[in-house]
Amino acid sequence: MHYISRPLKDLAICPNQETARQNYVDLVSSLTSSESSSQVKPGADREQQEYENLVVTSEDGITKIMFNRPTRKNAISTQMYQEIMLALKAASKDDSTITVVTGNGDYYCSGNDLANFTDIPPGGVEEKAKQSAIMLRDFVGTFIDFPKPLIAVVNGPAVGISVTILGLFDAVYASDRATFHTPFSHLGLSPEGCASYTFPKIMGPAKSCFSFQATEMLIFGKKLTAGEACAQGLVTEVFPDSTFQKEVWTRLKAYSKLPPNSMRISKQVIRNMEKEKLHAVNAEESSVLQERWLSDECINATMNFLSKKAKL
Repeated sequence: MHYISRPLKDLAICPNQETARQNYVDLVSSLTSSESSSQVKPGADREQQEYENLVVTSEDGITKIMFNRPTRKNAISTQMYQEIMLALKAASKDDSTITVVTGNGDYYCSGNDLANFTDIPPGGVEEKAKQSAIMLRDFVGTFIDFPKPLIAVVNGPAVGISVTILGLFDAVYASDRATFHTPFSHLGLSPEGCASYTFPKIMGPAKSCFSFQATEMLIFGKKLTAGEACAQGLVTEVFPDSTFQKEVWTRLKAYSKLPPNSMRISKQVIRNMEKEKLHAVNAEESSVLQERWLSDECINATMNFLSKKAKL
């Protein structure tokens, strides 16, 4: 589901460009309309009414940003990308000590929403690819520049961009039922979220078995269990699902009582060593993906994926 190609020209399985484009849009539309887009209504503690796809609360020194599209497995729509960026920018300036990102329901996040690909601007697919690359670069850049401790509470399966950006978090806590999947090559795509740099760095030096695990994830699309992700450094700690929320939030509340300026300064010192490199990697990955979205290989892989999904 993650950053699946936009409708493209020269689709090999359909000779007419306009017909191919419309067939693609119709297929995505039929899939998305058949699934409910309703959300679980947040409780009374919701503080940020301007968000339609998130629940954002601030309490006990913690700002929690919760993906709130559970019936869509928290797939990220175009609007939701914008909302996440707005929520992070607001959290960077509020009075909280730490910021937590998590998901509502069974999934943490299933990656990019298929419905994003039905909105083609007047400039056509080339313009759509350009806009998407800019949005991706800005989205990832918001995580790179976030000044406070940023913690992922991965409550269930994570796919695509929700996995790749984990290398930009300061801690990642996962339920033992979480999985981590980056199916780029299956969809004719390439990595983003700075994962082409952070994953090999996190998982070990070149030629180590852990470094090969990074390439297995990013090139071959290997899905990791929470335990495997923890063993390779992508996840900080794994908790039994039955006690996950209680144990993690007890720890987070303790962290939120630490001196906030000290934590910000420590993160700044650590991140400043890498910030320029991360932004350069982000720009390169976004540029490469813009080209991939306009490739026949990508659209054919995507159409195959969508056709299989439609038959389910």
